[in-house]
Amino acid sequence: MRRRLVIVFLVPLVAILIALGGAAGWSAAGSVRQSFYTQQLGDLGYFVTSARQALRSGSATVIDAEVTRFREVYDIDVTVFDLGGGVWASGDQDAAALTEEDAERVRLALSGRRAEQPAAVYPWSVADAALAEPVFDDGDVIGAVMVAGDVEAPRAAILQQILVISAIALVLIALGVLLVFRLARWVLSPVGRLDEAMVAIERGEMDARVAEDAGPPELRRMARVFNGMADEIERVMTRQQEFALNASHELRNPLNALLLRVEHLATGLGTEWREDVEETREEGRRMTRILETLLGLARGGRGDSPMSAVDLSTLAARRRDAWRDVAGNRGIVLIGSGETSVMSVTDRTIVESALDAVIDNAVKFSPDGGQIEIGAHREGGACRITVRDHGPGLSEEQAAAATGRFWRSAENEDTPGTGLGLAIASDLLETVGGALTVAAAADGGLVVALQLHDRTTP
Repeated sequence: MRRRLVIVFLVPLVAILIALGGAAGWSAAGSVRQSFYTQQLGDLGYFVTSARQALRSGSATVIDAEVTRFREVYDIDVTVFDLGGGVWASGDQDAAALTEEDAERVRLALSGRRAEQPAAVYPWSVADAALAEPVFDDGDVIGAVMVAGDVEAPRAAILQQILVISAIALVLIALGVLLVFRLARWVLSPVGRLDEAMVAIERGEMDARVAEDAGPPELRRMARVFNGMADEIERVMTRQQEFALNASHELRNPLNALLLRVEHLATGLGTEWREDVEETREEGRRMTRILETLLGLARGGRGDSPMSAVDLSTLAARRRDAWRDVAGNRGIVLIGSGETSVMSVTDRTIVESALDAVIDNAVKFSPDGGQIEIGAHREGGACRITVRDHGPGLSEEQAAAATGRFWRSAENEDTPGTGLGLAIASDLLETVGGALTVAAAADGGLVVALQLHDRTTP
């Protein structure tokens, strides 16, 4: 994000500075050229007047002296031509052969054409050319004057102007880069702190907050809103933890009292009740494990599941037997299926709780006298516990939404329930890296699968 912000600000700034620098350099070069050619035309006008007088008198002595003196002082060559195009006066310098371009200029001047400022090839250059002007006498051309000035001085002046403007542009670009980076830091630093605080809260550090006195006003307001939201989330989670702690702690006393009463009653029962008493004890121990897990979750915000090797087939059989009487009240038969042994390393309490929620859901929606198949399977790299009922079933869209909290099918709104069973089972399995899938069976009913990793060693 910082890179994009720097590019957005820096590219237009550099483009504007380059455009302004180019315009300034163009203008400065044009000014130097114009000054040079204006001076050259002034010199040409002066010598045209002197050459007219000399050509009228027929004596080149005076004009030769002026040309010589002008060359010594200004290093500018002046040549006077007669009407035939021959050199009539050039000071004490021997007349050199004219170039083709200069000869053309002299020919045009003798034909009566006035001198024109030559066009530069580049805006930062000065054309290396001479200027020729006709000499008139009563409207007739009697000769021509050519001035060839030194162009090194204006070229050096133009180069100096370009270098100065380039240096100024580079300094301004450097200042612009520094300003843009400082602006980006000022704008994005609060965003970075917000991101770090959100990551910290995701890790469970609920006291993470951001400073509210840095950055633009909009981001300061965002920081205040974020801190308020974090405070509210922390309060809600604290209340939830306190509720879970209180509820689980308060449930332990009646559970212990219930287990003591079972032990007391068991002393007066015959041996034929031994299996039922043992099942009751096991259910009590399982409730105790659930309460301990709930206490751990409430204390730490997230539980460290006690992973151990679990035979999912045996676990499914035990939960099937535990629900047999409840299902039998409506004539529903619980049938075992799947493999005889499917080992996985997982949290026994969590898998049992999730399976209970799924079996409860299946019993609730199965028709009286129906049957439910419960069993464990190993498929590829995963282990599954499936619960297959023969109830009304769900469509594909309904099956996809069935694990959502408080979701209930429109056809079963009269059935008692809260719509939380499958959602709780799904959340429990996610804590051990598993997942819950819901799918419609081919011949009616529903297949709910508890997916677990195929880990056979702790």
